[in-house]
Amino acid sequence: MTDYNAPIKDMKFVLEELCDLDNLNSFPAFSEVNEELVGQILNESARFTNEVISPLNQLGDKQASKLTNGSVKTPDGFKEAYSQFIEGGWNGTPFSPEYGGMGLPWTITTALMEMWQSANLAWSLCPLLTVGAIEAVKAHGTPELQSTYLPKLVSGEWTGTMNLTEPQAGTDLGLLKSRAIREGDHYLITGQKIFITYGEHDFTKNIIHLVLARLPDAPAGIKGISLFLVPKYIVNSDGSLGERNDAYAVNLEEKLGIHASPTCVMAYGDNGGAHGYLIGEENDGLRCMFTMMNSARLNVGLHGVAIGERAYQRAVDFAKNRVQSAPVSGRGTSVTIINHPDVRRMLMMMRAQIEAMRSICYYTNTALDLSRHHDDEKIRLKNHARMDLLTPVVKAWCTDLGVDIASLGLQVHGGMGFIEETGAAQHLRDARIAPIYEGTNGIQAIDLLGRKLLKDGGKEVLNLLEEIEEIDQDLLDTEDTDCMAIQKSLATGRTSLQKATNWLLDPTNNDIDTKFAGATPFLHLVGTVVGGWLIARGALAAHRQLSNGGDQKFLEAKVITARFYSDHILPRTEALLPEITNGSSSVLALAEEQF
Repeated sequence: MTDYNAPIKDMKFVLEELCDLDNLNSFPAFSEVNEELVGQILNESARFTNEVISPLNQLGDKQASKLTNGSVKTPDGFKEAYSQFIEGGWNGTPFSPEYGGMGLPWTITTALMEMWQSANLAWSLCPLLTVGAIEAVKAHGTPELQSTYLPKLVSGEWTGTMNLTEPQAGTDLGLLKSRAIREGDHYLITGQKIFITYGEHDFTKNIIHLVLARLPDAPAGIKGISLFLVPKYIVNSDGSLGERNDAYAVNLEEKLGIHASPTCVMAYGDNGGAHGYLIGEENDGLRCMFTMMNSARLNVGLHGVAIGERAYQRAVDFAKNRVQSAPVSGRGTSVTIINHPDVRRMLMMMRAQIEAMRSICYYTNTALDLSRHHDDEKIRLKNHARMDLLTPVVKAWCTDLGVDIASLGLQVHGGMGFIEETGAAQHLRDARIAPIYEGTNGIQAIDLLGRKLLKDGGKEVLNLLEEIEEIDQDLLDTEDTDCMAIQKSLATGRTSLQKATNWLLDPTNNDIDTKFAGATPFLHLVGTVVGGWLIARGALAAHRQLSNGGDQKFLEAKVITARFYSDHILPRTEALLPEITNGSSSVLALAEEQF
């Protein structure tokens, strides 16, 4: 049974060829980030993940976290691994040196996070939530809150959580009942939150909860929600930890997967009220929390890549070692199953989609970096719009595919995949939460269609389509059979996306239910085409490098994988188009009582 090995060469290829690291290096904030430094960071992270985090993955799944008298004990080795993680400075890689961070681009941190998530998804969720808390406090916290909490959060000495969901309020946060009462320089928070990842654990002494609650005089619905910082231990004026706050884990959920991650029911104010501190303005909490949620959506989208890569590595290892049946040609004795065409098909399906997903995740985070650091305002705004458009695609398309790829990995194992000992089943169980996290994937599709496409009249999608078309001539100019085939399939996918966009924007098509019945197929169409565009750019880069004497086997594999994507995955766009334009009537036809 193979363990995880970080695919550094694949990561560097995407970073260098699709994310323009040289351009990022030109910005003052990243002036010291050169190719040599990036290589060192990737290699050291790979060593840490391969040696420390990855070996704990199956053990954590079996042991799970345990709650006793309000305290959580994580599986053996988890706490010690986290200590090594913060000692290495990994928690602060994308954050400003002002707060003790490394100041790396998000583009680079995305590659690091992929490693941590692949190695041990349940463990990695703790620093993932902390990243989101840092983003929210940095964007909306007072200077006092920032100086008190950000250095500890950036270092990882304290961790962060996100508290939105309540038993009666999932997607509809307007229904939340948690309350906040003003009391001097703070607020008293009461209420119950559910599904709180790492709401209680033994990694750190303090946990910083970001909690949505409602003031007594707040407007009804989502316009009356405020955001509060609620520490596990109240912080004294000198920065030391004071008394225990009135915030406790009262239950741990038993889950399908990610068993090692403590998913808590949190009780606030059972003993009078938990001290909380306002983030942003009163009744503006949802906007502030969305800073954290958008960060989490990009990082959860990476789950699909990470779990897919881990499942792929395990499936390849199994296929190379499992001897079963003679070749379909009938010649010879039993062979390893990687020699059977259908197993090859499954492995290539996994590989090609992982490469497309990795490309879109890294590319979108490069847009994030450019939107924050480029010196030209027009380019900053352009990249912000691109990141905004692709965030729901990254989150939903990648996590949907992550489940599919983990399932294919199990299928490659055959009956052995259904046996927990092989580890293949854990990847499928762990992957399944990601399409639900941070707004279900249906919500992401609604966001893409409603808040992105329809809101700006399709401007950003049309800009993207123009960029995708620009690659056509470059592919044809290679006069390479594979590149020309890729161009043809990509043009077909682009045409399908153009037709779907035109149909959704058509003012005569004004039935909103009809449009939104096709929201998920539209999101999948965008993801498939953008993934195809980026993997085609990778094929072009590989073709150029081959002409200059690059690593032949590695680069040929890039072109072949892109060709497989164009042969087997881009053709799906022609099937997605009628789902969007003609499929709504059957979606909506049955009366409620007919279900």
